[in-house]
Amino acid sequence: MKLIFAGTPVFAAQALSALIAAGHDITLVLTQPDRPAGRGMALQPSPVKQVALAHGLTVYQPQSLKTPEVQAELAAFEAEAMVVAAYGLILPPAVLALPQRGCLNIHASLLPRWRGAAPIQRALLAGDTLSGVCIMQMEVGLDTGPVLLQRALPIAADETAGSLHDRLASLGADLIVEALAQADWPLRPQASDGVTYAQKIDKAEALIDWQQAAVAIDRQIRAFNPFPGAYGRLAGQNVKLWLARPLAVDGSPGEVLQVDKHHVLIACGQGALAVSELQKAGGKRLPVQQFLAGHPLSVGQRFD
Repeated sequence: MKLIFAGTPVFAAQALSALIAAGHDITLVLTQPDRPAGRGMALQPSPVKQVALAHGLTVYQPQSLKTPEVQAELAAFEAEAMVVAAYGLILPPAVLALPQRGCLNIHASLLPRWRGAAPIQRALLAGDTLSGVCIMQMEVGLDTGPVLLQRALPIAADETAGSLHDRLASLGADLIVEALAQADWPLRPQASDGVTYAQKIDKAEALIDWQQAAVAIDRQIRAFNPFPGAYGRLAGQNVKLWLARPLAVDGSPGEVLQVDKHHVLIACGQGALAVSELQKAGGKRLPVQQFLAGHPLSVGQRFD
């Protein structure tokens, strides 16, 4: 099929690679403009742009799709369909109407649950036991369009946003290839009940409130791993917590109850967290034994 592909991060790059391998004619790749990154803050191409250039595809990086000039550029490619995955720019009605068969979005949730920007993190924060991918036809509303294909997968008890992202990216790549292979697109309207919205993650959400139950803080740690990293405040400094497991142990919220080479046990509003990987501000992620060698902790210390 003659396609325009629009996407930016690794999640989208995996789908683009799958479409190329399946033999589709990717006439144009849309991706976000290069952004500064790294210590030198040099401009870096997006993962999607890297895949596109490696395969000799035409790349277009407009700041917006709302101008007539940009829309005329897209129309000239006469694409049968546009595939969109975590692109990061709004597609105005004029762009949605350009492809002959419309625009398909790869969305990392079981719609209508978790429409919006951060479905993976929100599913983990809410304690969902299932996630999945929907291939949906795009319309003007936010992730409101009818669904062509949907597939679920279970969320593991120790799932992080990183591990769930990788599994959903792989599933999404397989599913978009399967969707485009269908001669007809049997579209199913989304249910009107069960709608939730996955708001963009705010870094302020990463600060741990030790009055919460250990199971809730565990979900927070996993949802913000690898970004932005859940953290507590100890002796005036930020300490990120990367790996933990909740235990049925009582104590005063925020108090360090036990310290050994395997974990630091911290009391919560209900239960406690056995933390096994930490990171001091400006340092590296370390297993607890290595962390304690440079940053000793003692029983009775308290996280703010």
